[in-house]
Amino acid sequence: MKQALICCAIAFVITAAIGPSVIRYLRKMKFGQKILEIGPKWHMNKQNIPTMGGFMFIISTIITSIGGYWIYRLNSGIDVTDSESFHPFYRMLSCVVFAALFGLIGFIDDYTKVARKDNDGLSPMQKIALQLVFSVVFLFAIYKFGDGSTKIDLGFWTSPSLGIFYYILMIPVIIYLTNAVNLTDGVDGLCGSVTFAAMLIFTVCCSILKEYEMTYFTMALAGGCLGFLLWNLNPAKCFMGDTGSMFLGASVTGVSLILHKHLLMLLVAMVYIIEALSVVIQVSYFKYTKKKTGEGKRIFKMTPIHHHFEMSGFSEYKIVITFSITGIIFGILGILTLLAF
Repeated sequence: MKQALICCAIAFVITAAIGPSVIRYLRKMKFGQKILEIGPKWHMNKQNIPTMGGFMFIISTIITSIGGYWIYRLNSGIDVTDSESFHPFYRMLSCVVFAALFGLIGFIDDYTKVARKDNDGLSPMQKIALQLVFSVVFLFAIYKFGDGSTKIDLGFWTSPSLGIFYYILMIPVIIYLTNAVNLTDGVDGLCGSVTFAAMLIFTVCCSILKEYEMTYFTMALAGGCLGFLLWNLNPAKCFMGDTGSMFLGASVTGVSLILHKHLLMLLVAMVYIIEALSVVIQVSYFKYTKKKTGEGKRIFKMTPIHHHFEMSGFSEYKIVITFSITGIIFGILGILTLLAF
């Protein structure tokens, strides 16, 4: 844990230190965020704030998580000739690569928007196709490196082995959760703060489950998110873009699946799940009422649900604090489920 905390501190310092240079470069390249007019009107003053700032914590997370693990391994006396001893590292590396690949999807989407000077990046089908391919590769990797279980573990109940159907079921779970994290990135500092809390919770869970190697990744990302918040809290000087939010989404999902505790995944990711669910509820209810009465009605003032709170008078800071505390509460419940079952 001490070494993981050092990783967290180093990731924080790297992210905070490279922030000014990244922001200057993004401004120079005119990689500015285009704000949709359908959003809260006061968001229009955020027009052209540099986007793709997620590179700050992506760089620091990859460097510190892999570097920290190797320092730990060299100092621990583990037999480097034992190929199976590398499986925990390969699982962590699988998570890092998986997150980076989803970050790549986000980067292509962001770059396309900037190049076209509008908000039309990759089409939904193009995104889903890439996410599908990378999800299959990730599931194969964690199977190859030690997790052959195809049971769904809800703590109080464990399913029978589902065989290939387990992986078929997990693919839409991955796509839903990663995109749910992406939807959470709509208020200054929100996605970074909620993910920072989630990674701290996951670090405790990894320690309980003796997945110590994964703590290097979770703490590195926690430090990276914290460093990024220096530039992303209201008023934001930089946005993470889809580059950053897709990386965070894959990170949250990847750690969850490597731990193979599905109830824990639902609890730790509850804020993200609610964010995405609010959109589904809003759209479904609007379509239903329009078909039924000829006029579409809404349950929320605006979705994702953080915009509902924003339009109800919550400041961006209040939303960030409220959602982060909610995430911590559900995360603590997740830790309790590990201890109870």
